[in-house]
This record gives sequence, C-alpha cells and structure tokens, in this order.
Amino acid sequence: MLISLDGHKHTYVGYTKNLSQRLKLHNSSKGAKYTKGRSWKIIYSKKFTSKSEAIKNEYKLKKNHLLRKKIKNKAL
Repeated sequence: MLISLDGHKHTYVGYTKNLSQRLKLHNSSKGAKYTKGRSWKIIYSKKFTSKSEAIKNEYKLKKNHLLRKKIKNKAL
C-alpha cells in the first residue's frame, strides 16, 4: 500500500512482482492513472507465493476501508 506525500495523504493499493520498480514508475507519473502527479511512499507490503493469491488479497485490501485507514494511521 502506498501513501501520497501531498497534504491529502491518499492511499493506493496494487500488486507487482517488483515493488521498487513499481514505486519508481508511480513517482515518475508512469504508473496507474490514479497515481500520476503525486509522490508516493510504501507504508505496507506483503509477499505472496502466487499471483492469484496476491490479487485476491489486493482486492480485499482495496475493499476494506477500515483496514486501509488503520494501516494509514499507523504510518502517520
């Protein structure tokens, strides 16, 4: 999970095979449309053994706004 470094502190959830490369893409405005124009930092990551498991957990985290808020507040 990423958090924006602007005053709004937006969060973004996604999966990738290469976390550091993905963060570089987001910070250079070449990642997902939502991340363009903002700087980001990693506040939560988890490693999975399969892509399907990662996608399932990504979906759960995207939909669970209370958990996202809890992770966000811990990072601040």
